[in-house]
Amino acid sequence: MSSATPQIPRVRRRPHGRHRSHGRRLPLAGALRLGRPADIWFKPALSVVASVAPPNLTLLALGRLDLAMYTMAGSLCALYAHNRPYAARARALAWVVLGMLGGLAVALTAASLTTNAVVLVTVGALLAAVQKALCDATRIGPPGHVVLAFISSASLFVPQTLGQVPGHLALGAAAGAWAWIVGMAPGLVRPHGPERRATAHALNAAATYAETAGSGDAAARVRAAAAAAAVHGAWQSLLSTGARSAPRRALERLVVRAEVAIAAPADTEPERLRAWAREVRGAGPVPRPDDLGEAADELLGVEVELAVPPNPLFRRLGPLAPIALRTALGCALAGYASLALGVGRPYWALVTAASLYQANVTLTWSRGVQRVVGNLIGVLFFAVLAPLAHLSQAVLVLLCLALNFGAEALIGRNYWLGSICVTPMALLITEFARVQQPGELVTDRVADTLVGALVGFAAAVAVTNRRAVARIEDALDAVERARERAVGLLDSERPESGALESARRALSGAVVELRAAADAAAGEWWQRALPEERVMRAEQSGHRTLAATVRRQGLHSLEGAQA
Repeated sequence: MSSATPQIPRVRRRPHGRHRSHGRRLPLAGALRLGRPADIWFKPALSVVASVAPPNLTLLALGRLDLAMYTMAGSLCALYAHNRPYAARARALAWVVLGMLGGLAVALTAASLTTNAVVLVTVGALLAAVQKALCDATRIGPPGHVVLAFISSASLFVPQTLGQVPGHLALGAAAGAWAWIVGMAPGLVRPHGPERRATAHALNAAATYAETAGSGDAAARVRAAAAAAAVHGAWQSLLSTGARSAPRRALERLVVRAEVAIAAPADTEPERLRAWAREVRGAGPVPRPDDLGEAADELLGVEVELAVPPNPLFRRLGPLAPIALRTALGCALAGYASLALGVGRPYWALVTAASLYQANVTLTWSRGVQRVVGNLIGVLFFAVLAPLAHLSQAVLVLLCLALNFGAEALIGRNYWLGSICVTPMALLITEFARVQQPGELVTDRVADTLVGALVGFAAAVAVTNRRAVARIEDALDAVERARERAVGLLDSERPESGALESARRALSGAVVELRAAADAAAGEWWQRALPEERVMRAEQSGHRTLAATVRRQGLHSLEGAQA
């Protein structure tokens, strides 16, 4: 049920002007191209099986498999936060479980108060919009709002009474607590695994940039942005680990190495960075470069990195309003269209529409193509599995567990590939309460997939995101303010202790946010021409200033030490 992290496509530069950008070529074959499997693809795959299996097998033994919908709500929370250090993962998973239970409570209460399908679809669409906005604002990561919307939307159409709601929520809470334990369990064996992976990614990205930094072409600028984002992500990961333990300090010094490589790529030995990355990914001790000495102390700071607080949640929600509106409108219209066609499960069309919405229209189109292709192949897979599933409820449960594993193992390569397992799994879950006709399920699923994808994408095109360019302007202003502060400290003979490190960290984050804003806006339709030259100049000046701060902080003496 996870959602592969979307890759924002690079687009050709357009000439400046006041004209709006209208239609553009939408990718088709590229949307279906397979990527490399994620580094930790097996972790969410194993976690979801470990989380789902005990509740489902317990219900099977009790003869109450009809209650599996409620335990699945909690169990599927194990899909989240696998890239976060365990201190941060504990908090993130707790919030995911609470968010899941909140959506489930609203859905079950609505289902107990009315059976009006139009009202229920409306509630489901509003829930999906709220879930989308909150997941994007908090940057919870894959699978984002899709799993939350799947559970809440399906629960809306389960017959319910008010008296049953507390008990069903208790089942979800118990399974959610177990999912939290499953998500935290790997920390007992590899307590620093997530931050080690983030550090290794930063080292590899810096090595890739250093190899071609002198070319000066557009590809080199893309690699520079990717390296800066990887280093920023590594610092964010390290900052969320809590106390500065010895392994964290060792990892910090390696991230410093990546920053030095970005500041002085010509003096960098990429293979050395990659060798460190391989060691960091392993299970052995964290390598400790012995040429950093006291020069790294200033760059590492003490805890000055904490002086750059994140934006409040309400400020992060503001730019997401158009995406939330697209989600609410698209999900509602898809559900209404499904009802008008007489399909018995309108929540499938609603969830299909909810799953489409990404950072911009271009990515939404790609996700729509992936969803349709994956679902159509998936219903054929279900038709093959249905006779086997009807042998017994035990076989049904085991098939669902296998499909859970397959979905998480494959979805990182491309969303459509994972959907081939997600689709039959969702169809088989409907048979937990009673055996149904496979032909009817297949027909309804195909109809709802096509309706949800078409109506959902139409809503994405109709609801223009006029804030996309405004977000770039805000990001440009943030980069300029951060750069001016850093330059002012560079010009000072003796800047206040920790001030330059704080300014550097703020500028690094601002440059990364600018690139994210520019890439997201590049895939939008019907908007003003983007200030692409200003973005390029701001990124270049920002990277130059960042390099200057690294040299000022005493690491210039190390730039040649890597060779």
